[in-house]
Amino acid sequence: MSTTGKTSPAGKPEKAEPQPRSVRVVLLALMIAMLLAMLDNMIVGTAMPTIVGELGGLAHLSWVVTAYTLATAASTPIWGKLGDLYGRKGVFLSSIVVFLIGSVLSGMAQDMGQLIGFRAVQGLGAGGLMVGVMAIIGDLIPPRERGKYQGMMAGVMALAMIGGPLVGGTITDHLGWRWSFYINIPLGAVALAMVTAVLHLPAKDRSKAKVDYLGAGLLTVGITAIVLVTTWGGTEYDWTSSTILGLIALGVAALAAFIFVQTRAAEPILPLHIFRNRNFTLMSVIGFLTGFVMFGAVLFLPLYQQSVQGASATNSGLLLLPMLLSMMVVSLIAGRVTSSSGKYKIFPIMGGGLMVVGLFLLAQMDTETSRLTSGIYMAVLGAGMGFLMQITMLVAQNSVEMKDMGVASSSTTLFRTLGSSFGVAIMGALFTSRVQDEMTARVGSGGSLQSAQLDAASLAKLPAVAREAYQQAVSSGTHAAFTLGASIAVLGFVAAFFVKEIPLRGAGPKPVDEALPTTDGKVTQSA
Repeated sequence: MSTTGKTSPAGKPEKAEPQPRSVRVVLLALMIAMLLAMLDNMIVGTAMPTIVGELGGLAHLSWVVTAYTLATAASTPIWGKLGDLYGRKGVFLSSIVVFLIGSVLSGMAQDMGQLIGFRAVQGLGAGGLMVGVMAIIGDLIPPRERGKYQGMMAGVMALAMIGGPLVGGTITDHLGWRWSFYINIPLGAVALAMVTAVLHLPAKDRSKAKVDYLGAGLLTVGITAIVLVTTWGGTEYDWTSSTILGLIALGVAALAAFIFVQTRAAEPILPLHIFRNRNFTLMSVIGFLTGFVMFGAVLFLPLYQQSVQGASATNSGLLLLPMLLSMMVVSLIAGRVTSSSGKYKIFPIMGGGLMVVGLFLLAQMDTETSRLTSGIYMAVLGAGMGFLMQITMLVAQNSVEMKDMGVASSSTTLFRTLGSSFGVAIMGALFTSRVQDEMTARVGSGGSLQSAQLDAASLAKLPAVAREAYQQAVSSGTHAAFTLGASIAVLGFVAAFFVKEIPLRGAGPKPVDEALPTTDGKVTQSA
């Protein structure tokens, strides 16, 4: 099958014209792989109360998600560079295998420590899934043609966000939480078989560029240290303890060294010159804050619904539909309007404002809040996130030169992933601390937090006094987490006002959003 990226003897890019049917088959295989990564957190988020009920370790709840997102963030730049050096197909297939190994091990975990470690393995594979899909699509489809296939990607996103919590709840209730990980195996096997059979990329000369392993290592150390500070500070250790102060020093030193290395590296993982563009920097910040809020909401809303509102795991997945449907509908509308009009500044402003309002409303929920009321609050938050999801990537890509398009895409994805990691860690630490304090205040130090199960069925077996105390404690913890989220979202709302509305490339009669030959006759593709 034909692909883009080839050059003619004259050094000009050949116009690839792959058959639409062939492209769709390849994209279907890629979308299944993308579905693996996107479904996972949605399914696991709904199953978490039951997992904690069986394995214990509520204090480490947030690390089940944090380990995954942290490993994903750290490995994404490495997978991308390995694909450039050794060929995308083999590296992409390897990332699927690593993800499946992590899934099987997670399903076999016997305690919370094992689960956290195996989720990190799963995250390492997930880092290669998304970057692999985007890079391969960049090889196969010219930028101007990609709009024809956006429906497939939007459909996968909708399936993951809407179907994930429902599937996770149903699996947890009827098959057990371990199958929330095992479900990845048949999907992964199909993706492996299809990609192997139908994806044929032209052989590439091995690039002379070297992977910036030093930069990757420093970035990983810095991020890990800072997230540990946010997770352990005030809970496992005092903020003034030597452990926390040492982690802060390590994180700052590693990130400072990382910045220095990036100015010297031949092929830096994160080229610093792209941050000279105001819009790109603002979109990175807004993307980080959106990830912070989004993954925190997906984690803590099911906890509230199951513990306070008495929903089953399946129903808690269904009760997330107002937020997810609102987010999907608004995202699709904002994307279409932006593409047709070329105007986009209003959307980050509207999105930031609605996120603040939605999170503030969610922070007002208590033990008496009805499901209808919480559903309306979630829809407001979902609309805010919907205005931001596609716009952040679109504006970031429009803010850099074509030669930096791939870097802009991967960097924006990285910041959103980091935001989700920080959000889950910080909101999780605050939630756990508040629940512990409330339980101690209401039932005394004898009311161990570990003995109270989070799922509705176990809560129903508790004495009325203990059950009411725990529901009040979870409600208080939810209030604290979403109040923090609203405060963070204000920063994104303010940042949106500083975005400069620069016309989108490709809107005029002579689009620049297409493959460009470089001086050595190769073709530069957007990712």
